[in-house]
Amino acid sequence: MRRRLSTGAASAMVPGAGRADSGGMSHPQRPDLPGLGPPSSPTLDPMAAALTVAAAQYGVLSYPQAQACGLHKYDLRRMVRRGEWLHPHLQVYVVRHLMPAAGTPERLRCLVMAAQLALGSRACAAGPTAARLWGMRGLERWDGRRVHMVIPALKKPRKLTRVDLRGWNVRPEEITVLGDGLRVTDPGRTLRDTVPALDRESAVCLMDSALNQGLLRQEDIEPMNRVMRGRARCVDVRRWWRLADGRAQSPLETRIRLICQDGGVPPDELQRRFTDRSGRTVAVVDFWWEKTRLIGEADGLGPHGTARALARDRERQNALQVLYPDVRIVRFTWADLRRPGYILALVTGRGGAGEAKVLPPPGAIGRG
Repeated sequence: MRRRLSTGAASAMVPGAGRADSGGMSHPQRPDLPGLGPPSSPTLDPMAAALTVAAAQYGVLSYPQAQACGLHKYDLRRMVRRGEWLHPHLQVYVVRHLMPAAGTPERLRCLVMAAQLALGSRACAAGPTAARLWGMRGLERWDGRRVHMVIPALKKPRKLTRVDLRGWNVRPEEITVLGDGLRVTDPGRTLRDTVPALDRESAVCLMDSALNQGLLRQEDIEPMNRVMRGRARCVDVRRWWRLADGRAQSPLETRIRLICQDGGVPPDELQRRFTDRSGRTVAVVDFWWEKTRLIGEADGLGPHGTARALARDRERQNALQVLYPDVRIVRFTWADLRRPGYILALVTGRGGAGEAKVLPPPGAIGRG
């Protein structure tokens, strides 16, 4: 996508992010990052200087960077033999005690940094890995090991442990450099590469998330569809974009909305605001059906999981029922996705067990 918006708008969302120089780095033969050389302070010994560089790169250090700090090959071998450093790729090392904890976003950045240093200055994160780096929500949980990278117009096949490497023709303007030095395809290009391999629900979740976070704007969708014309599943992707709605604030909300749309009872409004008599906002609810005066709330694992959040939701629901006694409130969880018929029964007020009832305030069940 040649439009500047995706890269520019997305860069504004990530402190220090900017577009990659189309000319590449000054020393493309060295698997190094710009501006991440040895510290200038003459008081640091070589090992301390190397650790300082690694700490700024999620614990990762390249051999040229270690050399620039004053370390020699035998120093690196000694650290690896001791088990204090890891050696995941050729000329790439990871300082064990600086390595982020497993399962954290920083661990993903650590592995991407290691792959980037090993593959050289033209490599960048792409596909699902890029989507996760941008914070797009809706993908399956990361396995904690494999990352997806691309070297534009790669001529000869290359293999790297636990790296899914592609040679897609990614243009320089489609690559963004994040503030921590990681190179990543811009949000528009990331979606074009990722969405065709997904099912409809996951794809729309990713689209909703990108729109909701401002990584992409509504006017970018049609140019993206034009660029994708002729690619595998382009017809499906175009149809899925019609279902996308940037007002959805979580993958659970997206999936509930799709079930309701498929069942012929789509919500009339998302993020509906309710006020008291003085005009003060009492609540903003996830779904609103005007004809049946129904409020729907998606209770995901995150925002509604803590005791404080449960108390806040309970107070909000009580206030809604006092101010709007004719309103019915239903709540959905991730477990409900396995029972789409149950969700539709709650929305329509019909079901095998009779009419759906107004649910008790959150956290009230099982509290005696």
